[in-house]
Amino acid sequence: MIVFDLECRDGGHRFEGWFSSSDDFARQQAGGLLTCPACGSAEVGKAVMAPRVGRKGNQLPTPTAALPTPVEAKPQPMAHALPPEAAAMMKAIAVMQAEALKTSTWVGDSFAENARAMHYGEKDAVPIHGQATLDEARELIEEGVEVAPILFPVVPPGEAN
Repeated sequence: MIVFDLECRDGGHRFEGWFSSSDDFARQQAGGLLTCPACGSAEVGKAVMAPRVGRKGNQLPTPTAALPTPVEAKPQPMAHALPPEAAAMMKAIAVMQAEALKTSTWVGDSFAENARAMHYGEKDAVPIHGQATLDEARELIEEGVEVAPILFPVVPPGEAN
């Protein structure tokens, strides 16, 4: 991987770009695939940048001078943000998931064991959520146990900040 400081020629916006090689950068630039994330301009090129040379393992880092306080910039819209309909849908799904989790019990790593026991009538069927490996989830599905992934990550009880 190679990191280049890039600059929008139209608006002067600076940003970073990661490429597999210098040739990859040149190919993307020639194909018009590079755009400024702040204004969407395709007039993007390499900016002047200092070389990134790593220090030797036996050298201590040198103290750096304090960085200047950044100038307050007005927020720029994201060039590739979700369409409003998709963002609304994601928000609705997150709200539904949060409501469902309120009436569900966290069972942690014993999710597969609990789900299987409820499926076979060894335990009363109640809403649960927890963690299962991909193999455990496959086995549950193959046995006919109804399970579904939680779409948005859940922080286990006791692990939240």
